[in-house]
Amino acid sequence: MRRALLLVLCVVLTGCSAASEPAETEPGDTAATVAVTPATPRTNPAIGALFLEGSHFCTASVVHSGPGDLLLTAAHCLHDGEGGEYATGITFAPGYHDGVAPYGYWDVSEPQVPDGWASSSDPDLDVGFATAHQAGTTKTLESVTGANTLLTGGGFEHTITLSGYPDEREAPVVCHGVSAQADTYQMRVGCPGFTTGTSGGPWVVDPDPATGLGTVLGVIGGYLYGGDDPDTSYSSYFDTDVATLYRKMDARG
Repeated sequence: MRRALLLVLCVVLTGCSAASEPAETEPGDTAATVAVTPATPRTNPAIGALFLEGSHFCTASVVHSGPGDLLLTAAHCLHDGEGGEYATGITFAPGYHDGVAPYGYWDVSEPQVPDGWASSSDPDLDVGFATAHQAGTTKTLESVTGANTLLTGGGFEHTITLSGYPDEREAPVVCHGVSAQADTYQMRVGCPGFTTGTSGGPWVVDPDPATGLGTVLGVIGGYLYGGDDPDTSYSSYFDTDVATLYRKMDARG
């Protein structure tokens, strides 16, 4: 399953509820696997690994905001869900690869997840935001790495670039695929090799060939915390709940 380490502990210790299977979802569906071409382009600086206690456990990306410090990831990377609390001590390493953090480590703070995730681990609301700052610099994260723009209510079928950091790798896996609707508020895409640790990885459309930056309309998460098959990933659909949470974070500037 594509869940973060802290969520594994949540299930074992507190019995967090698991999501039920979405309607009309079969990992082997043609719609879930069509036009998938694995790729390994250079590391996108706006995408990075989230670290906790020295190990990376999830993926996040920079999204455009007024303050220039906003991260997007899966809610379960930031909050335990039903009856739980926010994680602390997380850092973000944009562009991380091969043990190197080319832009340094950024302290993650001000995490925010939808109420439906915090209260009941609603898989349709497995989306979260946080801020990132680095001691000793006046530069914003976005000015260093660039940022994707956020799209909500954009529909389900897109040709996307999917990225994420598996726990067992020191560089991201990247894939091009076609997303499809899995349930009322769930998307899926067929992409090989997206194992534990890739949660929060962005679903980007129309990336710039030079920078890889584009428009993000999903993150690995949702159904079964992103799925229990490494070749099929899921995302909560970005609707008005996500738009409202984003506006709240953006308004800080």
